[in-house]
Amino acid sequence: MAYIRSVNWVQDQLDSIRLVDCRFDLQNPDKGRLEYEEGHIPGAVYVDLEKDMSGAVGQSGGRHPLPNMNDFLDVIQEAGIHNRDIIVAYDNQNGAMASRFVWMMMYVGHKEAYVLDGGLKAWDEKGYGITTEIPVNNRSLYKAEFQSYMIADQTYVAQHIYDDQTIILDSRSYERFAGISEPIDRKAGHIPSAVNAEWMKVLNQSGRWKSKEELRTHFLQYGNPEEWIIYCGSGVTAAPNVLALYEAGFKQVRLYVGSWSDWITNDQNPIDFSVSS
Repeated sequence: MAYIRSVNWVQDQLDSIRLVDCRFDLQNPDKGRLEYEEGHIPGAVYVDLEKDMSGAVGQSGGRHPLPNMNDFLDVIQEAGIHNRDIIVAYDNQNGAMASRFVWMMMYVGHKEAYVLDGGLKAWDEKGYGITTEIPVNNRSLYKAEFQSYMIADQTYVAQHIYDDQTIILDSRSYERFAGISEPIDRKAGHIPSAVNAEWMKVLNQSGRWKSKEELRTHFLQYGNPEEWIIYCGSGVTAAPNVLALYEAGFKQVRLYVGSWSDWITNDQNPIDFSVSS
């Protein structure tokens, strides 16, 4: 199954799909919403990374923990999204925020949710129109069927650090993975046994998602395990790697939602700085 949709496909299906604008700036949390109000793909609703796709930050759980899922369902219902809708999410962050939303929709059991390849930039490049009109949708009765196998928590990760049938994949930059630089979290390094595959590597030089065959080759360089566990700093930019693994045909893939910012809240958790050559 494909998890990415082209702008041409979206344009052709515009009247029969639901669009979700996920633009968000971590340095300016209001920017994404303001950009949406200034212009978005017709019919798109706005979903905010921190207000809608994340819960309150606590002593553990990381910087972008999952929200109370009843609150997230309320967001979906208020947006008028139904269980059978075909959803396409987009952003202007190379798919990071849109991937988080698509992953969350998959987690609640949604059957058809996709990322717009190239995001709003690709839409603009095609000359397709945008609008400032905010859609008004009737509230839905969305029902969730949670897919618990999609999530790894801190305990699960700790149990699988040295499991030969599991690959733990760190989606952050090499500098953060190696502990050379840590501009965000209070501790540097990575989870022991993890391999580094910066999430942007699922994209080609033009910012489009690589083909299924290219993605499969990319991930097979790390091995072909029974299960993958994917993390990043706070569970956002790991989501593109999760979707890319699905796109490449891998089935058993878990997102460690709390990610590095959760792992370091437990002083008993080991930290590694070694990097294989």
